Amino acid sequence: MSKGFATDNLITKNSKKKVISNEPQGRLISWSPWPPANFQTRYPAFPFVLTILIIVIGQWYLSLLR
Repeated sequence: MSKGFATDNLITKNSKKKVISNEPQGRLISWSPWPPANFQTRYPAFPFVLTILIIVIGQWYLSLLR
């Protein structure tokens, strides 16, 4: 019985496990590097936050023009 370092048998048994995720892989638009396919599930409030941000910046810009 060896003591100290792990044997090769233990390493190969642990390294064969694969993590299977239910998240979609790839891209929403095939030719685009952004966004990833899981973007909609990971950030569901993104359209709402982006709309509010555009409105706030637009109002700030219009107030500067006056």
